[in-house]
Amino acid sequence: MLTILFDGVAYGMLLFILAVGLSVTMGLMNFINLAHGAFAMAGGYLTVVLMQRFEVPFLWCLPLAFVTTALLGAVLERTLYRHMYKKPHLDQVLFSIGLAFMSVASVDYLMGSQQQIMQLPDGLRGRTELWAGEVFELGMGHYRLFIIAVCAALTVGLQYVLAKTRFGSRLRASVDDARVAAGLGIRVNLIFAATFAVGSGLAGLGGALGAEVLGLDPTFPLKFMVYFLIVVAVGGTSSITGPLWAALLLGIADVAGKYYMPKLGSFIVYSLMIAILIWRPQGLFVRKGGR
Repeated sequence: MLTILFDGVAYGMLLFILAVGLSVTMGLMNFINLAHGAFAMAGGYLTVVLMQRFEVPFLWCLPLAFVTTALLGAVLERTLYRHMYKKPHLDQVLFSIGLAFMSVASVDYLMGSQQQIMQLPDGLRGRTELWAGEVFELGMGHYRLFIIAVCAALTVGLQYVLAKTRFGSRLRASVDDARVAAGLGIRVNLIFAATFAVGSGLAGLGGALGAEVLGLDPTFPLKFMVYFLIVVAVGGTSSITGPLWAALLLGIADVAGKYYMPKLGSFIVYSLMIAILIWRPQGLFVRKGGR
């Protein structure tokens, strides 16, 4: 049971890093980006290509995946997404889901439809077993422990940036009232562009970390789109804490459901989502803004 809890926490932390960029674009920028998973897929495929064809070490691939997808997100935000910010949400959905299908077709054409295999470094393979007689027994996969450590550090860093830095205060001001923030001299468009780029970079990093755990093929953006939306809907879109707890709940429920009741795994996840949304329709944590 402890092992299932551990694996669920690792899965949940990975989902949080994958989905936090979508939470930012939906909650802070009021833009529905259903192509968010395409950035995660880009980070995963970039890591696979760098490792298999250029023999770049895995740990070097992670920052490269973040930087590359962040730059890609910045370019697309300036050239495509910024024109859709003031459009109705239905237009945003159709636009972004079209981009998602285009990314699926492009990757299928360039890389093929087969599942990609990632060879982890020797130090990240294997498991460590902890036990104390008949009191408890815990099996910890080294790679999942690495995922928890990396994602926890990123979570602390994100919370610090949003709560303690000048950029975070300007971002919160832009979110609460963009017109007043602009009147005070804050470059709202630049703040949103940087935020979108960081969210895309985190998705790419999550895709690089999750390629071995979640699997990687051209349908990745569509396969996990619902999971990203669940994290955002259940956790709320106005803070980092909400999506984090939602991702942990989803990860633990999904892993436990697939272990104890494999045929009802998805049913348990969606039932939990419906129950939480009935209880708190705006998500677990909601920060009231000025708008």
